[in-house]
Amino acid sequence: MMSSKASATAASRKITHILHSFGNRVVGPVYWRPIPPRVYPNAFMKRQPFIIRARHTLQIVALALLPACASQAPAPTVSPTAAVLPTAPAPAAAGERPLCPPVQTCPACPACPATALPETAPPPAAPLQRASWADVSGWDDDDHAQAWPALRESCRTLMRQTRWQAACTAAQQLGERPPAAAVRHFFESGFEPWMVVNPDGTRDGLITGYYEPLIKGSRTRSAQFRWPIHGVPRDMFTVELADLYPDLRGLRLRGRIVDNKLVPYWTRAELEQMQDRFPAPTLLWASDSIDLFFLQVQGSGRVELPDGSQLRIGYADHNGHPYQSIGRWLAAQGELSADKASMEGIKAWARDNPRRLSELLNANPSYVFFRELPASAGGPTGALGVPLTEGRSVAVDPRTIPLGAPVFLATTWPHSDRLLRRLMLAQDTGGAIKGAVRADVFWGFGSAAGAEAGRMRQQGKLWVLLPREPAP
Repeated sequence: MMSSKASATAASRKITHILHSFGNRVVGPVYWRPIPPRVYPNAFMKRQPFIIRARHTLQIVALALLPACASQAPAPTVSPTAAVLPTAPAPAAAGERPLCPPVQTCPACPACPATALPETAPPPAAPLQRASWADVSGWDDDDHAQAWPALRESCRTLMRQTRWQAACTAAQQLGERPPAAAVRHFFESGFEPWMVVNPDGTRDGLITGYYEPLIKGSRTRSAQFRWPIHGVPRDMFTVELADLYPDLRGLRLRGRIVDNKLVPYWTRAELEQMQDRFPAPTLLWASDSIDLFFLQVQGSGRVELPDGSQLRIGYADHNGHPYQSIGRWLAAQGELSADKASMEGIKAWARDNPRRLSELLNANPSYVFFRELPASAGGPTGALGVPLTEGRSVAVDPRTIPLGAPVFLATTWPHSDRLLRRLMLAQDTGGAIKGAVRADVFWGFGSAAGAEAGRMRQQGKLWVLLPREPAP
């Protein structure tokens, strides 16, 4: 057996052999062969053999360390859904090489709770829903013949529509005053009732009243008559939206042209400030501004001239701004309670607060323009173009109820629980009459009719009677 010194010498020679064989590319072993001194052209070339030998020494050391990594423990299998977190390496046993740091898996994240989808609003209810005659509350109790003159007036316009020709022809054949039984049979055999329903599915709505007022006026301006009753202004333009978009039938835009653009027309307050600069004809001069205001709310009326004669004026157009209730404004201001904000209550407040009259009236930006109507013995002309019938004509929203159609109303008398159920005709519209179950009963002409109209603010139901074919 060799001694330790001999073993070291042999190892040194072997390493020397390896270095010389790689560094100097000499084939075969070399044992302590003396190397003569070399001559180098510069200092860099002189250092190059040392640099090469050092590089190869590092390569040999790296090869010797490779078995250590080859003996590491296999890495644990990691679930593809588990998160991997670094951990401290486990301590090595005595005499063993340290192992590569192990990895650990964290528990899977809990499932996210299901998110509830936002609730979608239900679609609006159909505005007209088929009903039976038994569903029409109070149908058996009414005297249907009282509505016959109003129906014949409607047929003057409805005869031009194919849908109504058969029914109106049958009405003409029955004559002017058929028996009540014949009138009832006419409706029950030729028409079907359709319940009017609000978009939210409810079946009750607001029922109000209106009338034909009488105010004092003159054709000439004076200290007594100083409130103008205007015709349609010359600078106001009206755009029928149905001409561009048929689905918008019945909707209009009103405005004036500024820099080649259509802008909203003047409000009531702005018109008041313009005074004589307002480019509209003046038909008449009224003696009282609050009476003129309610004439605009009613939409038509009569004017008594200083000589005692009367003339009739009717709705021609308005400035395009929505109607705002001055009674509701007074209630919001704390000036009147809601139950006192009737026409008579508003007039009384105006008499007691003359300095705030303009503020009151201008709370409603809407302004109505009139036209003079020919003298007639019947009622005022409604939106259908026929005279209104006292107690049997009603204003409706034509987007739901066709103008001219028979309508059965079930409500109560003004400020009463007494039932009011009667057949009426949809012959008018109004700026404040918006919505499906919404109606305005025409009470007639004069102060008595005005008293009933001013008090009426009831809840009620509506049924529209339509010819059996076709269905709406």
